[in-house]
Amino acid sequence: MKNSIVKYILMSVFVASAIMLTGTDSNAQIKLGYVDSDVILKQLPEAKSIETEMEGLQKQYLDTVQSKEDELKAKAETFRTKYEDAQNKVKSGQITSESEIKSLEDEMGGLQEELQMLSEALEGYKSKVQNTLLIKQSELFKPVKEKITRTIEEVAKSMKINFVFDKADGSLLFGDKEFDITFKVLDKLK
Repeated sequence: MKNSIVKYILMSVFVASAIMLTGTDSNAQIKLGYVDSDVILKQLPEAKSIETEMEGLQKQYLDTVQSKEDELKAKAETFRTKYEDAQNKVKSGQITSESEIKSLEDEMGGLQEELQMLSEALEGYKSKVQNTLLIKQSELFKPVKEKITRTIEEVAKSMKINFVFDKADGSLLFGDKEFDITFKVLDKLK
């Protein structure tokens, strides 16, 4: 949300600067337009197909995550049961020798270490899955986004629109190169 606000403010400053630069020409008019990329993506068959594919991939990964979580829960329950049993044996006096107590501590320590490793492996797997899904989504949507961007540019040029913003996130999707003041700003900064 904060990023969208910052983008919106920067775009507003950019447009205001462009208006001031052309303000000396009384015939110059800046035309702005916007699109809602969410609406566009929901209507495109290619995007729907990609969403379906992504849902399938997510389900596969979620099934694996669920399986790993179940395994971790079962091991944790086994550890809890063995730990309580060991405590009861020590309290009741069934285990009294130092070697037996040491053996129990070693066993509990090993089980605890195994649980910790499984938990860390699960968290690592979840993180890897999330990154993999984001990369896959980006790869699949890249041609669709390029097609949308080209079409936005074509429509903007045909309608003589200077700037097109995305209503969904406030980003600039098309800007007339005539109003690009990047190098003027750089020159002034130097």
